[in-house]
Amino acid sequence: MTRLSNLLAAGFSALLVAAPALAQDTERRYPDQEAATIDFYGLLNIAGVGYDDGVDSYSHLVDNGHAPSRIGIWVRQPFYGAALSFNFETALGLKPSSGVNQVASLDNFDWDRRKIRKIEFILKTENAGTFYLGQGSVSTDGAAMSDLSGTTIAQGSGIGDMAGAYLFRDGTGALTARAVGTTMPNFDGGRRVRLRYDTPAFAGFSLSASYGEEMLAFNADFKTSNAALRYANTVGAFKMKGAIGYAKIDLAAGAERHDTIGSFSVLHDSGWNASVSAGDRRESGDYVYGKVGYRANWWSLGETALSLDYYSGNDMSIAPSSKSESLGLAIVQNVKKHNVQVYAAYRNYSLSEPGVTYQDGSSYMVGAAWKF
Repeated sequence: MTRLSNLLAAGFSALLVAAPALAQDTERRYPDQEAATIDFYGLLNIAGVGYDDGVDSYSHLVDNGHAPSRIGIWVRQPFYGAALSFNFETALGLKPSSGVNQVASLDNFDWDRRKIRKIEFILKTENAGTFYLGQGSVSTDGAAMSDLSGTTIAQGSGIGDMAGAYLFRDGTGALTARAVGTTMPNFDGGRRVRLRYDTPAFAGFSLSASYGEEMLAFNADFKTSNAALRYANTVGAFKMKGAIGYAKIDLAAGAERHDTIGSFSVLHDSGWNASVSAGDRRESGDYVYGKVGYRANWWSLGETALSLDYYSGNDMSIAPSSKSESLGLAIVQNVKKHNVQVYAAYRNYSLSEPGVTYQDGSSYMVGAAWKF
């Protein structure tokens, strides 16, 4: 694994050194081949997050887990009627909102190979679909998170992104081993080193399949097979987006996980929107998630988005017959001229298990994100 991380770092360094020369190359190397284009991009997304566990309150300045701060580069090259691309993207390694809790504050900056989000080659053809190779999204990545509310930077079905590591307290006030994030998952696919294929879209539908392996995490080695059906279309005054996916994960010692997830979102021209998500893990439990929102242009500054959501999970903790719930509110104000989003969100959490009493928790997030 050390050799792999060194190789990735060396490759990225070489790409950065070569980028200025490539960007200035406007000559065609072959009669029918255009020069490559290079684009750098990034996101800085800092927030203040507070948590109240029923006994004490905590606050941290963090990187927003709903959309972590990152930098990336695209290299695009026309390739015999197709489009060949290379994408490298890494999180910055800032303190994550999903990682702090009552006993761990984490370092303000801690980058390692696990922060690499994408290092992949993409071949997009006109009629044969799109092929992916390298570290990037598996086919079910995002399948549980179809959302047209405009508030995903502050609120979504990934309940643990805001304050997922915080621990519930029992009725006596003692900290337990039950964390917000592990008791309220959405089973979304994530990113791995994989081979992936997406079909061309037909009537708004497309199929995707991937096979990959976890190669960047420490002390983790598992394989995953994923398939998903996606839909995106606009019909009259309604914009729609949805997905359904299945994942088989081969863990150590022959253990397996089987996840089925799906989501759908619809946005009306009036600004009203609704989103739903649901998932089932054969080996544990299931959840449902719903969200209603409204998007409006009240000011010339940019669009304002409001939303209310609810999560309900069954058998998500280790104990049988458990019930986990969360209710959240969010507002996002876009500052269009500067590619900035200012947001605030609030969420409460509850957990119940037979014979055990847990105190409710609540969190808030206030922050701003800048895309460049």
